[in-house]
Amino acid sequence: MKLLIIRHAAAVPRGTPGIPDDERPLTPRGKMKFRLAAKGLARIVDRPDVLLTSPLPRAKSTAEIAALAFKRVEPRIEPALAGESVENILTAVRRLAPAPMVAIVGHEPVLSALLAHLLGSRQPEHLPFKKGGAALVDLPYDPGAAGTLVWFIRPRILRSLGDS
Repeated sequence: MKLLIIRHAAAVPRGTPGIPDDERPLTPRGKMKFRLAAKGLARIVDRPDVLLTSPLPRAKSTAEIAALAFKRVEPRIEPALAGESVENILTAVRRLAPAPMVAIVGHEPVLSALLAHLLGSRQPEHLPFKKGGAALVDLPYDPGAAGTLVWFIRPRILRSLGDS
């Protein structure tokens, strides 16, 4: 299975008056930039068979933009992606085991922790996701074995790919 990990695009800042953290939407600029990044993603990776997203608005909107770029895929809510538990996310992903390509949209710092875990590293701080950034990991059939990092791309590079 290949796992495409995507961090949500730029959202309204934490602590914005009148907007609880769990309800922060993407900014108009965040949407615009991620539309271009999503085009770049669709150029370099196959359409996912399944697209899971955190239920929080900033991740849902990011997943919807990605779905439009990939075509013929609908985002599905996965509550585990809103939490801080790598194990809960892994459980959700493993349930999809026959799917050759799974994409997830979520939040930091758990995405860095997930990527580190999948690669057999104990240093998630070395794998920070920028807003709108993505990584592709090739996962072995053995759930105990480390995966292989195919690529880890900053959003500005994805936007460049989407713009060409």
